[in-house]
Amino acid sequence: MTFGATVFLLSPANCAGTRAQILLNSRTSPLGARLAGEGAPLGEVFTFMSSLYFRGKLTYAIRFGAPPADWSGALVIAPGRGLVPADLAIRVTDLRAMAAVPVDPDNPGFRDPLVRDATALGRALGSDGRAVLLGSVATEKYVDPLWQVLGDRLYFPPTFVGRGDMSRGGLLLRCARIGTPLDCVPVGGAVRHGPRPPRLDDAWPR
Repeated sequence: MTFGATVFLLSPANCAGTRAQILLNSRTSPLGARLAGEGAPLGEVFTFMSSLYFRGKLTYAIRFGAPPADWSGALVIAPGRGLVPADLAIRVTDLRAMAAVPVDPDNPGFRDPLVRDATALGRALGSDGRAVLLGSVATEKYVDPLWQVLGDRLYFPPTFVGRGDMSRGGLLLRCARIGTPLDCVPVGGAVRHGPRPPRLDDAWPR
């Protein structure tokens, strides 16, 4: 099937986790200094907090995204802010605000902005575009609000099923490096739970 546009939706890093606290409290980190000053790109901040997994998602989305006009091919699910371009500059106050929003589809503070932006994205994608979720489909925390709006235009890579975050990150980096995208299928009706698959040869970046 040929798609009119493809946008990747990147699941967020843990904004309240240990790595986030290290960044917020550091007195020596150059990235922390930028957050406290002019700001730093959201994708760079989340890569620091989530390491290989987010770096893989971001690199892959930049490599293969084919967004509609005036949209980014790499949109981050940002708690409390909806879908945010990965290159948007954020500051300390922004990160603290995201950390205060539980990532829960029953939480209006998380769900409402996500549904709002997914609705706008759906209009831009039209009937022949797709949004590919690069994140967990084993729970409803991302799938439920996005599926509500995008329906059969919401896709994911089935090879993610059963893989850990590090394996997913390495796989995405490899695909971006060799220029071969993963097969993706609609979320609706797909198998979203399964055993850990065999380890892929050359799955880790070099």
